[in-house]
Amino acid sequence: MKLKTLFAAGLVLSALGCSQEERPASEVQNAQPQAALEAVTLVAEKPVIYQVMTRLFGNTNATNKPWGTIEENGVGKFSDITPQALEEIRELGATHIWYTGALHHALVGNYTEYGISNDDPDVVKGRAGSPYAIKDYYSVNPDLAENPAERLQEFRDLIQRSHDAGLKVIIDIVPNHVARAYESLEKPDGVRDFGADDDTTVTYARDNNFYYVVGEDFKVPESDDYQPLNGEDHPLVDGKFDESPAKWTGNGARAAQPDINDWYETVKINFGVRPDDSKDFPELPAGFADKGFEEHAAFWADKDVPDSWVKFRDITHYWLDMGVDGFRYDMAGMVPVEFWSYLNSSIKARKPETLLLAEIYTPERYQDYIHLGKMDYLYDKVGTYDAVRAVMEGKGEIGKVVEIQESLTDIAPHMLRFLENHDEQRIASPEFAGNAEMGKPGMVVSTALSAAPTLVYFGQELAEPASEDAGFGKASRTTIFDYWSVPTVRRWVNEGKFDGGQLTDEEKALRSFYQQLLNFSTDSEALRGAFADLHAINLEQGEGYGEQQYAFARWSDNEQLLVVANFASEEKAVALQVPAELLSAWKLDDGRYRLVDQLDDKAEAELVVNQGKGKIQLALAPLSGYILKLKR
Repeated sequence: MKLKTLFAAGLVLSALGCSQEERPASEVQNAQPQAALEAVTLVAEKPVIYQVMTRLFGNTNATNKPWGTIEENGVGKFSDITPQALEEIRELGATHIWYTGALHHALVGNYTEYGISNDDPDVVKGRAGSPYAIKDYYSVNPDLAENPAERLQEFRDLIQRSHDAGLKVIIDIVPNHVARAYESLEKPDGVRDFGADDDTTVTYARDNNFYYVVGEDFKVPESDDYQPLNGEDHPLVDGKFDESPAKWTGNGARAAQPDINDWYETVKINFGVRPDDSKDFPELPAGFADKGFEEHAAFWADKDVPDSWVKFRDITHYWLDMGVDGFRYDMAGMVPVEFWSYLNSSIKARKPETLLLAEIYTPERYQDYIHLGKMDYLYDKVGTYDAVRAVMEGKGEIGKVVEIQESLTDIAPHMLRFLENHDEQRIASPEFAGNAEMGKPGMVVSTALSAAPTLVYFGQELAEPASEDAGFGKASRTTIFDYWSVPTVRRWVNEGKFDGGQLTDEEKALRSFYQQLLNFSTDSEALRGAFADLHAINLEQGEGYGEQQYAFARWSDNEQLLVVANFASEEKAVALQVPAELLSAWKLDDGRYRLVDQLDDKAEAELVVNQGKGKIQLALAPLSGYILKLKR
């Protein structure tokens, strides 16, 4: 079914998940409501992804000394993520769990007795290290294992526990860059390390894994403000790192001595893109945006591709065979889309249900990464996140959110929605909203707008403010670089009981709100179906309605919802207008209809339909969101 779109007094009706139909303006303005009466096509699922920083999740050590060692501050283990913990996460509403930092990345710790080389603090961020500076793609972080010699088996056991709890497992893959001291101890027979066979006498060769600054040695960045390990004495902290010739840095910096603000702890992977940005690999033929992964896999089957492509294909297949159910691709926009076609089609051919999520911040490339790169989902950061955040902070209007949704109509179900993740500031931090209650209307809007997945970052549901500087990691964002623990999460973990026994009443209430919202979102047919924006018509005709309120409708053949959010800090009395086109789509005759809030079943409203027009009187609580379900 093609997308049916109606414009009437500012109303937009659309069946999300279908391709957009081009129609002349005159035809649109005179469109008949019957167009929306066709059976609604539902998106197959609406996942909820719960992201945990694995080393922090189960850590109950409250010391939290800035720049503290693993012995001082402790570290969470795979074993801390117990069946009870996973059951609670599943009951929160999660369908997937994303184990951030599970893979073996560079860190400052001595595991030489297990054959692991020491990492140089001069090229490690923090003490616990960045999860995005992968040192061994075929192993996991030894910090997270009870017995580092058995770390892979301990992770296999965690995958199994997650599956037993009904959760699918996502891990990070970081194709754009690796740690400067990449060295895989666990690689299968026949696999060669990145760079092992490179010709280091040239800047670029197609099958080199890295780019080189020929004739120059790497130099550690200089800074007046930063010292590795905060100036602590360490035998490897000498302002030197042995790398000859120097490699290009992960963010693309080409100097032998990167800037302190560059991703100096990483080196950029070469995917067959020459230094002048021209491509040294086959390109997809015209029309491949409309083809499925089978045709993409068939296209690449007989093609000679750069060595780095093959290496990452083998890495992802290795983790699929271990039981991983999905990948979150770091900085996917820095890697050519043809590589994604090659990699993702091979993954889907091996395990079609694999979830593929890309971090990307360039809206003009979204279509290509979905249709050509065969991604399931993309970050909706520079669009919906930024617009909703601006409203939450009192710096923007709902009209911008509406504008963005119109721009995303044909790809809306592919856009991951979130208000927090490891890169973003916590809602409760003063640098963002300063109050977790402000997240309620934002979460209702973000979750209910489309069939897209919802991401929740651990502690978000507990009002975690990330109020302390951890060392390398600073306040407002929970650190990903330091040995640390998260105060609200510690209280929820409650010494391993995972029952929230130490939470405040306010924290418990917030978690209950998230649980109600997330579970409804995965169960609701309507949230996988059609969408109608009600903002413009209510700005014009509604009573008490303004740019701090947002209303829209979602529906399927079996469920009809009105979603209303109030971003104001005071109660708002609103007379919401429901236009004739929507009433026709829902097949509502004149009469009175009961509406029940799905986030609080004690909250009800009444839709009064008179002469083909609808009105709902609402008293919207401060910082609130409602999902009103029509009861016939």
